Amino acid sequence: MIHIVLGTKAQLIKMAPIMARLQDKGIPYNFIHTGQHRATMDEMLDDFKIKRPDKVLYDGPDIVSLSKMFLWINRILWKSVTRKQEIFGEEKKGIVLVHGDTFSTLLGALMGRFAGLRVGHVESGLRSYNLFHPFPEELTRLLTFRLSHILYCPGKWAVENLATLKREKINMYANTMADTVAMTLHKNRRQDHVPGHPFALVSLHRYENIFKKERLEDLIQHLERIALKQSLLFILHPPTEKQLRRFNLFERVTENINIECKQRYHHSDFLSLLEKTEFVVTDGGSLQEEATYMGIPCLLMRKTTERKEGLGENVVLSCYENEIINEFVQNYRQHRRQPIFVKHSPSDIVIESAIVYS
Repeated sequence: MIHIVLGTKAQLIKMAPIMARLQDKGIPYNFIHTGQHRATMDEMLDDFKIKRPDKVLYDGPDIVSLSKMFLWINRILWKSVTRKQEIFGEEKKGIVLVHGDTFSTLLGALMGRFAGLRVGHVESGLRSYNLFHPFPEELTRLLTFRLSHILYCPGKWAVENLATLKREKINMYANTMADTVAMTLHKNRRQDHVPGHPFALVSLHRYENIFKKERLEDLIQHLERIALKQSLLFILHPPTEKQLRRFNLFERVTENINIECKQRYHHSDFLSLLEKTEFVVTDGGSLQEEATYMGIPCLLMRKTTERKEGLGENVVLSCYENEIINEFVQNYRQHRRQPIFVKHSPSDIVIESAIVYS
């Protein structure tokens, strides 16, 4: 049996093509949801035409605070030890697929190990070589590498980062996000939510950017300067909105006539915005990848990144430096590229390998 453990919307977006293709091929799989993100998850499953989870390990509200995060981790680990047969079934053979760099990734790898199953890490081998940027994702990845048996790497660079690990390494040649973007762009999508004037998309949510007032205030100052030259559509993640309110920055953003704040969109609706945007300002790795596959100019609000997609082409790493940010905003059109269409489907590569161990 193929077991897929995920907990966040970003993981679902990237694992969606694998799950949809398993269903299309009539290959059974056990979908285990850790419950890290619950809000709007059902709508996303409907959007991708993916079945509901076979097992839900936590059915409460989204986990957005560190204190609740630790309680949630302990609860999931306890269930994985005491109810492993209920979660994974009686089979001794099988593979547990986990994705990315979240706490659900690490939990899924631990659960697979506890159950005596093989663990496959999708999107493996990405490194920033800085434990605090991004934090805690870099640490989560290092632990997951060592817990996994099969490492599915989105390119040669990722494979080389794992050279010292004695694990099976499989080159997917690209990230599964390439399949997700292709799958979504082929759909008929509504356009009534897309502004009728030029705009830039903003999405900021990383721990190192929003949980310290000085850093978040600095980012808002950057956005205010950018907004003097380009109207901004700021997509507010729940943790970001919470921190803006906590630090008394929310009204400062929402009252800026050049910044329009919106709640998160469904993925297909968001890609419609991404198609029309002048450029993207983000700290998200997934959005960096989406922008790269679509050829959209992208300003990355980070000190370093574990992803190579688009760097030196459509993606500019800001390092939070005014000179780099100003240069990008003034010349963003120079960073627009043609969309990228991958030759080998990374999702199919994962499926072909996973079937062998199922």
